[in-house]
Amino acid sequence: MAASPLASANLLRRQLKGMQSDKDLSNISVGLVEDNIYEWEVMLMISDDCKFYGGGFFRARLSFPVDYPHNPPNMKFETPIWHPNIYPDGNVCISILHPPEEDQYGYESAAERWLPVHTPETILISVISMLSSPNDESPANLEAAKQWRDDPAEFKKKARKCVRDSLEW
Repeated sequence: MAASPLASANLLRRQLKGMQSDKDLSNISVGLVEDNIYEWEVMLMISDDCKFYGGGFFRARLSFPVDYPHNPPNMKFETPIWHPNIYPDGNVCISILHPPEEDQYGYESAAERWLPVHTPETILISVISMLSSPNDESPANLEAAKQWRDDPAEFKKKARKCVRDSLEW
């Protein structure tokens, strides 16, 4: 059964309010883009213990479908970031944001993909975790994945440049 736009909008309002008041999420800031409940502006303030992106301030956008939570949002970094699981255009490639169906390539099980129990909070926490632990077996950015595997020192240098740039963005 599909969620009605009113139901999904109400759910997103509750989730937004909850995230904005959660003191444990001090490294994540969320707000609306032009008062549109389906478009969220996100700021991820990456803690210093993140090996490659620590100290960075990365802006992103979550775009929710009207049938949320039955289908996942799209997440796109607006701040440039070099990472195996982030396309060069900023779109995030992580299993939990893939539609809730069997993977046509057989790489992921349906259980690894989007489930309605995921929330904006769990998505953003998963993305922060992904920044520390890229999945180079299923990369969105082939060049970044190759560099991650073959030249870790150069990968780290490029990632640290993203962090410096993020502070000026």
